Amino acid sequence: MSSGWQLRDMRLKFGLGDWTAFSVPLKLHARSVRLGERLAPAEDPTPPTEPPLQGAAGYMLRALPVAAPLPRLTLRDGWLRYVTLQYPHCYIDLSIGMEAYRAKFSSKTRQTIARKVRKFEEHSGGTIDWRTYRTPEEMREFHRHAREVSALTYQERLLDAGIPGDAPFVEQMLAAAARDEARGWLLFDHGRPVSYLYCPAEAGALVYAYLGYDPGSMKLSVGTVLQWLAVEQLYAEGRFGFFDFTEGQSEHKRLFATHELRCANVIFVRRTVIRALIVRLHAASERFSSALGALAERWGVKARLKRWMRFGVAGARP
Repeated sequence: MSSGWQLRDMRLKFGLGDWTAFSVPLKLHARSVRLGERLAPAEDPTPPTEPPLQGAAGYMLRALPVAAPLPRLTLRDGWLRYVTLQYPHCYIDLSIGMEAYRAKFSSKTRQTIARKVRKFEEHSGGTIDWRTYRTPEEMREFHRHAREVSALTYQERLLDAGIPGDAPFVEQMLAAAARDEARGWLLFDHGRPVSYLYCPAEAGALVYAYLGYDPGSMKLSVGTVLQWLAVEQLYAEGRFGFFDFTEGQSEHKRLFATHELRCANVIFVRRTVIRALIVRLHAASERFSSALGALAERWGVKARLKRWMRFGVAGARP
């Protein structure tokens, strides 16, 4: 079996935005394309030649570089090719040096970031308490503090996407730390953890895996402050080649990234009546959700709805 392939239960989620009404499982032979592979962008992706693992209905390739936007659904040679997501894949090139990295920002943006860092420094009494964790022993402490913060975040409350607390995740994290293939960062406010960032390494790239901050510290821009300090530390360390923001779009990722790739998450399954029906219904559901989101944005309520979901009624007020 080629490196990176795993048998995964991928779930096609039906709902609106971040809210899921129900999901349909698909067992797939899956892997993520890594930045270090430097694959040429695909113009017309075809099913992998790798034999599927036992029980797999097909394949899934995540973060596949593509040359141009792909049709959502394509039928070819008995295969359904379903593009679940297309997005700019943001990353930081950690080989260019900190001075070149700073130069990629406009002077206004550099001043804004410096002001946020300085504001938190002043709030903290003149010294920012932030820490980097890398060894297994350090990671145990990191995980304990990160769980404290994660319990307060909307990712955990609404999406079940905070940093996991289960034993298998902790074991995986400690094993990665033992190989020097993980980093954790925490930002403290007068001894209290308020923001965390956890990044395991894959093929020389640190992966933006789990992050969160205390909603009560949002006005202090603690996520931005910790991200900037972590990037400065990574350039000084020189251990990794890339900082991989993975899939999805956000102003935060675009702000800190040095590069963007056009990427897609692509599923290939053998066509059956049931699979074709499920995929077409999912595609229709995604179109409806996107149209509703666009309508909410046009009416000027999308941002308020997001804030309400994340922080409650008080956070939704303008």
